[in-house]
Amino acid sequence: MRSLLAELNTALARRLPCVYCAVVETRGSTPQKAGAAMLVYPDGSQAGTLGGGCVEAEVKRRALHGLNDTRKPEVLAFCLDDDYGWDDGLICGGRMTILAQPLTSDGAMLDLAARYYHHLHDLAARGSGYTEAVVIGDALGLPIGDRYLFDSEGKSVTQLAERPAWETIAAHLAPLHRHPKPGTRQGIAYMPAQPRITLLLVGGGHVGQAVAKLASEVGFDIWILDDRDKFASPERFPTASRRIVGDIGTTLRDLAPTLTPHTFAVILTRGHNHDEEALYHLAPTACSYVGMIGSKRKIRMIFEDLVAKGIASEALERVHAPLGYNIGSQTVPEIAVSIVAELIACRNVGGTDAARWSWSRK
Repeated sequence: MRSLLAELNTALARRLPCVYCAVVETRGSTPQKAGAAMLVYPDGSQAGTLGGGCVEAEVKRRALHGLNDTRKPEVLAFCLDDDYGWDDGLICGGRMTILAQPLTSDGAMLDLAARYYHHLHDLAARGSGYTEAVVIGDALGLPIGDRYLFDSEGKSVTQLAERPAWETIAAHLAPLHRHPKPGTRQGIAYMPAQPRITLLLVGGGHVGQAVAKLASEVGFDIWILDDRDKFASPERFPTASRRIVGDIGTTLRDLAPTLTPHTFAVILTRGHNHDEEALYHLAPTACSYVGMIGSKRKIRMIFEDLVAKGIASEALERVHAPLGYNIGSQTVPEIAVSIVAELIACRNVGGTDAARWSWSRK
């Protein structure tokens, strides 16, 4: 999404006509969810995707028509049944609503669009969370295609609308801390984007490297900590936004007060003592996820040691250990898949179905 918004901003700066096509509402099973987007240019080329197949082809056709003729936003609804399924295997049975919004070189509206999408890209790049509210119906008498942007705290940022209606739009805005799902109320599609999660990996060995690679591909911001230079290097962790080399205990002691609920911490060090030292500092933090790799026997021993050192059992009960889904992992890539799957579940739905093993259970 960030790369697509960057391309859109470049097109707007160069005053290149294009159509911004975004999924604004879905029901049931669909190939893409609200927020997915695609740019269509006058020559028929595109950037991004709405899931491919007949739906995407029809959206492109309608988008080009709007760009060349009506130049007005258009709401397109598709039922993924026989009409849009047999040829491409997309008989999902769901419904997709897509807003095709032509962005031409016309003066005032182009300037509004440039400002709006600049702010949207900035929020997406910073990973601070936001909500887009897009008019897709006439229940409130507002123009189709008007857009309103709110920050992570629900404060107004900017709008793509000639006659703003902030109070009307904000009336149904859900706070991001409640993990709201995309939804439509009175003709307004609300599309929340949660703040990006920082994944702190303690240990830069083979598993840490594999987890970092996979987690970065699904939107986590990677931090890596190791006490050895070569195990926290740019060569091993090219996608990491922060690479920290230092003593495990001292570094985490200093880092712990700065960690927030938007931080996940995963302990993957090379030894029992380092794991215990890391968990000592991380278990009581505000991190919304703390996980540690290891056998049940090792975990029990570490937990018992930490209780003896004064760490509250309640803090340890929330630790995911052994971490990851039980998929019978045997190789490093498989272990990484099991770990990142659990991280995604905790990020997207606020929990996991995988049973947490408690040190106190017999």
